[in-house]
Amino acid sequence: MHDDQLLRYSRHILLNEIGLAGQEKLLAAQVLLIGAGGLGSPIALYLAAAGVGQLTICDNDIVDLTNLQRQIAHQSNAIGQNKAESAAHSSRAINPTVRITALPQRANAEFLAHQVAQSDLIIDASDNFATRHAINRSCVAQRKPLVSGAAVRFDGQVSVFDLRLDSSPCYHCLFPEAGEVDEMRCAENGVFAPLVGIIGCTQAAEAIKLIVGCGTSLNGKLLLLNSLDMTWRSVRLKRDPSCPVCAGRSSFMPT
Repeated sequence: MHDDQLLRYSRHILLNEIGLAGQEKLLAAQVLLIGAGGLGSPIALYLAAAGVGQLTICDNDIVDLTNLQRQIAHQSNAIGQNKAESAAHSSRAINPTVRITALPQRANAEFLAHQVAQSDLIIDASDNFATRHAINRSCVAQRKPLVSGAAVRFDGQVSVFDLRLDSSPCYHCLFPEAGEVDEMRCAENGVFAPLVGIIGCTQAAEAIKLIVGCGTSLNGKLLLLNSLDMTWRSVRLKRDPSCPVCAGRSSFMPT
């Protein structure tokens, strides 16, 4: 680590739980971020600021005027641009030393199989169940840790599925793909602007903790926020032994 990096990341290095060794882990980490909207914006900015070495941002959506109320990685002059490219541009402005790749495409199964394999950690900041389940399947198959978040109206949730661990539940254990879960989207239901920042920042914090190996992650927990009352509650999650996605995974840890 050269002198400029030591100065840039000095406030992390001063923390005993991170230190020089932890910051080196951040600089060497490869993170895949799916979604560059309300949740993905603060995630991208904070991971870039923290010095995550390689950040890949995937989103096929285009910035429009309604996004600017909450999606803080995009400025007014980014309207009409791809969100992944806009978020990458804003992140590079914060920290030009981080390698950032923008992928303006949908996260389909073939894409995920390739990108998840190249990543140390995956962050789901998408806005629909189909993409979330596709991300989960790929993370389960490749035993990669997944940080998941969602927000709509005044309600947000965050969880970690550390699929390197045999005991960890997966996203499908919590929300079965064939289950009767109503999908609520911001475009139809609205969203409180600071809520996505709170949830996205929590996801970024969990990602950094997992990379560094400090603290206790949200693995096996679902953290729920009602931002109207600013009340948090935590729900314990258990692995479903009959889950069709993760029940058959062995104790083999791929390298």
